[in-house]
Amino acid sequence: MNLIEELTWRGMLHDSMPGMEEHLAEQMRAAYVGIDPTADSLHIGHLVSVMMLKHLQVAGHKPIALVGGATGMIGDPSGKSAERNLLDEATLRKNEEGLKTQLKKFLDFESAEKNAAELVNNYDWMKNFSFLGFIRDVGKHITVNYMMAKDSVKKRIAGEDSDGMSFTEFTYQLVQGYDFLHLYREKNCTIQMGGSDQWGNIVTGTELIRRIGGGKAFAVTCPLITKADGGKFGKTESGNVWLDPEKTSPYKFYQFWLNTSDEDAEKYIKIFTLFGKEKIGSLIKEHKEAPHMRSLQKTLAEDITIRVHSQEEYVNAVKASEILFKKGKEAVDGLKSLPANLIQDIFEGVPQATFSKAELANGIEIVSALVEKGEFLKSNGEARRELKQNAISVNKEKVTDTKILGEDDLIGGKYILLQKGKKNNFLVTVE
Repeated sequence: MNLIEELTWRGMLHDSMPGMEEHLAEQMRAAYVGIDPTADSLHIGHLVSVMMLKHLQVAGHKPIALVGGATGMIGDPSGKSAERNLLDEATLRKNEEGLKTQLKKFLDFESAEKNAAELVNNYDWMKNFSFLGFIRDVGKHITVNYMMAKDSVKKRIAGEDSDGMSFTEFTYQLVQGYDFLHLYREKNCTIQMGGSDQWGNIVTGTELIRRIGGGKAFAVTCPLITKADGGKFGKTESGNVWLDPEKTSPYKFYQFWLNTSDEDAEKYIKIFTLFGKEKIGSLIKEHKEAPHMRSLQKTLAEDITIRVHSQEEYVNAVKASEILFKKGKEAVDGLKSLPANLIQDIFEGVPQATFSKAELANGIEIVSALVEKGEFLKSNGEARRELKQNAISVNKEKVTDTKILGEDDLIGGKYILLQKGKKNNFLVTVE
């Protein structure tokens, strides 16, 4: 497999240094991607460069994932308008462990082959540097003029709203550049990959390898992923889409991919799956013939949800997604089969109320639940009118004004779903 060709047709190649293809064709090469451990989870914005490493490994080369324990203490100015918060060592180590767990879902760290993936942390070699040692052994090889010419630096210094940049952040490209030099010396790593905003930092590394190590190294970058509507990829109203199920539930994760536009789905299926060119071509053709079926989005969401979470979580997410559109016994059974935490996810944002277990044990009249206790409807008269018109449902089943809510109505031992008509949902939490 030709890695550059593979990345190109998938839309994952922004730029690469001349001679890169020949370099890869000669023998097995090692390449790395750096990830700053600013959280104990990857978010989907990280996945493009992680998938670059995956394709590299599939092509027979060695991927190295670098957790930036040292650089995470500084903060990268690239693409930023403000300086980020600095982290202590205990937090960094915790974050590192979280990232490693997730990276294992994409890269093979256990392979007996020579191209098994490796995880390294730049704090392990940077912590032994003294300030004087660093500026003597590394800093003297790169001029201030060279560093100032980088777009990431110029934008921060010249920006209208900018307060400038600290010396700490200014040195970031030197520290990242030294990482590349270190991995070149210790791991024979000759390639660094990253987003297009990292080009300047990566090139600084190739310069250090040339000037200090007397060697040749290469930079490869991927485009920064955007959405067709101009919105930022990987962001929702509630923030980043994380791989950690505690930060972004599997249901919400699945929903993110399912709800992508046709244009974005066509782009994402090439980037975030390992399907071959022929298979993807067939999927796109199928989708264009019947776009209303959203087969592209469904295939994309299935593949990545299973890889990041599990088959079971994927099945639950699909089941939960379909619940709102089902009726009768099928809908009731479906609701009751869902884990309690999924119920909360599905009905996030709908009007909610909390009833006590003692109240429910004694039975709560449906009119009281809708008006007095739940405050979902304005008056008893409105509630009785809707009930008479057969518009009120409990857990997807139509009820009359004689309905008494009890413990048998609980979903997952905790929730009751009330509905008025097709579109008005009310969620009762019982505690």
